[in-house]
Amino acid sequence: MPDTYVKENKLETWRRRTFVPLLAASLVFFAAYAWPIIDPGLSDTWRVVCEAAIWSVWAVFAVDYAARLALAPRKGFFIRRNWFDLLVIVLPVLRPLRLVQVILVLGFINKRARMVTLRRSVAWYAGAGAVLLVVCAALAVLDAERASPDAVITDFPEALWWAATTVTTVGYGDFYPVTLWGRVVAIVLFTAGIALLGVVTGTLASWFVEKLDTAQETASATQGQVEDLMEEVRALRAELAARTAPRPQAEGPGAGPAD
Repeated sequence: MPDTYVKENKLETWRRRTFVPLLAASLVFFAAYAWPIIDPGLSDTWRVVCEAAIWSVWAVFAVDYAARLALAPRKGFFIRRNWFDLLVIVLPVLRPLRLVQVILVLGFINKRARMVTLRRSVAWYAGAGAVLLVVCAALAVLDAERASPDAVITDFPEALWWAATTVTTVGYGDFYPVTLWGRVVAIVLFTAGIALLGVVTGTLASWFVEKLDTAQETASATQGQVEDLMEEVRALRAELAARTAPRPQAEGPGAGPAD
């Protein structure tokens, strides 16, 4: 038990200290991945630079995963919980899906935050995650579709429109992926859109329930205060009546009826 406790503390310390570096690495990866896709006429030199940056960030996340696995007290549980990280690291062919790591990094929420702060953080992360998810999906599907002769999605504005309509489960059908990787991105986006809708709905429901509970508690407290005041008024009336009531005159031993 003491060894497990020490390892958990070390793992939490590692996560806390690597939060900012991982976030910065994710932004570097995002820029290096997006630039060649948005700008097809980018020079070969800059393409090589972007590719080197992508693989460097991939190595950073691989090292981070290995360090977290070494610090985890329960290796099997850690692997099951972080299976997607392992899958993308072990299979570089899935490297385009590494964009999802940018969203995963946003999932590090300070566990020491209060519940009100946590709810606000969830709302903020849901909004930021939705925008980031749409942009990442647009880049990924454009990267997969552009080389296909039958592609319907051929530029970034079209890809962005497709991602926005897909994540909101509207799906007009004017743009759609035709390649295998494009459809894989679409499946991920379908799932993420449903999950995101659930998060937003749950957050709003929690807020409404909290407001209703607060109103009921306030009403109950007010009723209780009124009852306490009525009880005090009754006690004061009884005490006042007892003090103002005429006292009977005491009859002495020699007192008798008057002549």
